[in-house]
Order: sequence, then structure tokens, then C-alpha cells
Amino acid sequence: MTDAQLTARDLAVRCVRMMAEGTLADFERLIHLDAVNRESRAEPPAARGRGPRAFHASALWLRAAYCDLEWRIDEAVTEAGLVVLHTTMSARHTGTFVTYDANAHPSGAFPATGKTFSVTQTHWCRIAGGQLTEHWANRDDLGQAVQLGWVPPSPRYILRMQRALRRARREHARAGAPRVLP
Repeated sequence: MTDAQLTARDLAVRCVRMMAEGTLADFERLIHLDAVNRESRAEPPAARGRGPRAFHASALWLRAAYCDLEWRIDEAVTEAGLVVLHTTMSARHTGTFVTYDANAHPSGAFPATGKTFSVTQTHWCRIAGGQLTEHWANRDDLGQAVQLGWVPPSPRYILRMQRALRRARREHARAGAPRVLP
């Protein structure tokens, strides 16, 4: 089945799963040039734009923090061009997970714990013309934080978080703080 023949459901499933291992070429094929990810507000500057490069930047951000990243599709509902996927995301926390503030500056950093997690998520995907044009999600971030030991943090982990945040801010400043696209 070629990408042009994918149903809206299959395309949405492929778009969610390619966050774990898709290439930029995969994103360019399945994500519309003007697609918007409504979940990018805590993500790095490169993920805040529109289109395939921004979605790919989101994927790279997740992959930098998590290995064995995958989404199991538990349910899918399609209505016209809207696909809702109830999923279970799982991974192992092997890199520092950095969050960003409204100005796209590092605001939090969670150093690797080596722990695994599994949380439910709902992804809403608008599909038009054989491509994803809009995405938003509901995630169990608290469940993930508890499973990874971020909440409640131990005193030792708080120190590790502070060091990781200083390091992330230095790297961000050294990179020249890329411009956030509308």
C-alpha cells in the first residue's frame, strides 16, 4: 500500500509511530508543509514551527531522552478527516529530558534514570489530502513522572536536575537560541 492509498486511520497511526524511528524523509512525505503540532509549547525551539521539520524535531527531542520508544495503538476512531488514537506509549529513560518555557528557553531538566514507563495517551490527528495537517494530544504526564521517579524527587535527584538544567541552559546559549517560528 502506497502512502497515497493509506486510509486516514492508517496515516495517523503511521505518523504517531514514526515519532520513534521515522526519518526526515518520512515526515516530509506524511506531514503537510503547514501542519501544526498543538503540543509543542514545552518543546525545543526547532519543534515550535510548522511542517515536517518541526514534527521531526519533536521526534528527535523525544529520542534524545528515551530509548525503546514505542506507541501501541489501543483504539482508533475516525470521523471525516479527524482520527483519534488511544495509545500506550512506553520507553526507557536514557537521556536528559529537557522542557522549555514560553520563550523556548530550558526550564526543566530530568537526567536519565534508566527506568521504564508505560502511559496512556490520546492523539487527535486531522488528515487532509493524504497528509497530517494538525495534531494535539492528552497525555498522562504525571503517571510518567511518577514511574520515572521525577515525582516526588529524592534530594539527590533534585541536585541532578539542577546540574542538568544548568548544562541545558549553557548548551542552549552556546547554540545561539534559535528563533521560534510562528
